[in-house]
Amino acid sequence: MRPLIAFAALAWISVYARAGEPDAYDWNLPKGFPKPRVPADNPMTTAKVELGRYLFYDTRMSVNGKASCATCHKQELAFTDGRAAAIGATGESHSRSAMSLVNIAYSGALTWSNPNMTQLEDQALVPMFGERPVELGRREGDGFLSRLRSETKYRELFGKAFPGESEPFTTANVTKAVACFERSIISARSPYDRYHYGGEDHAVPYAAKRGEILFFSQNIACFRCHGGFNFSDASVSDRSTRRSIEFHNTGLYSPYPAPNFGIYEFTHDPADIGKFKTPTLRNVAVTAPYMHDGSARTLEDVLDHYAAGGRAHDNPNKDPLVHGFALSKEERADLAAFLQSLTDEELLNDRRFSNPWPSK
Repeated sequence: MRPLIAFAALAWISVYARAGEPDAYDWNLPKGFPKPRVPADNPMTTAKVELGRYLFYDTRMSVNGKASCATCHKQELAFTDGRAAAIGATGESHSRSAMSLVNIAYSGALTWSNPNMTQLEDQALVPMFGERPVELGRREGDGFLSRLRSETKYRELFGKAFPGESEPFTTANVTKAVACFERSIISARSPYDRYHYGGEDHAVPYAAKRGEILFFSQNIACFRCHGGFNFSDASVSDRSTRRSIEFHNTGLYSPYPAPNFGIYEFTHDPADIGKFKTPTLRNVAVTAPYMHDGSARTLEDVLDHYAAGGRAHDNPNKDPLVHGFALSKEERADLAAFLQSLTDEELLNDRRFSNPWPSK
């Protein structure tokens, strides 16, 4: 075994070796769901997940105390915000919608259009310190860590999450804890899951079963982009396979869709203009509006878009999978019923993912 490969293998083995430790996180995954891979330097623990939950909902994460991670990622909306375009703590409107964080642990690419952003610990720094656009608006040396240190609850939580560290209050530890909490947000209890994985035949109506057949049919072929247990071709359980992740131009715009150029911003390949990540369809019934720019207000609008083969037929980068199709009124209703069956009401109301801070 070559040295680098051996080192990588040992790093991943070490993650699983920690599974027997007292504070190791119990994924409690159902049949059909692989265990997410986690970085060797940030193993999942219940203490880090709990600390991350407090940080996720803390408005002290923003420059002016007006926003937290949860401002753009609301539990009842499957960790989206219901806006066509997100708005930062300072009121700046963004060019894209806030993506769902549900099952983000399985995602090989973490944003709409950055194929290089593959680690949640790194991604957490973007809303915290990013300037184009401003999200939480933090700056290095802004006193944020001192404010955390002055909170009695955090002195307890940081000590448990990072035992043995002389100074656990660091930006790196903040991102590690937030990443652990985000990885814990697993949706696997929808009616479709109970039917498909749990064998509960009556968990979904017959309309949803007919809609599933349509979804996976060659004519409509939704599954070609929204496939697998997470209904997204951007989902992997092994980060090493991330090169197989696809990005798609779905024909939303004519050739030059400023400011949303897609992964072209990073690849500088003209063929990549307008290509974006495929979001998961889990809980899609509660994550409107749709598309990266929020331009589809309802699921009916989404069906109209794909049935028409996209809006911009002059776009040379439009994915050939967006070819259009015909659906009867009954078939539309069946497909909608299938998509509704992906709503995980337990996740939307699970106290493990809720705001832990006392209401004021």
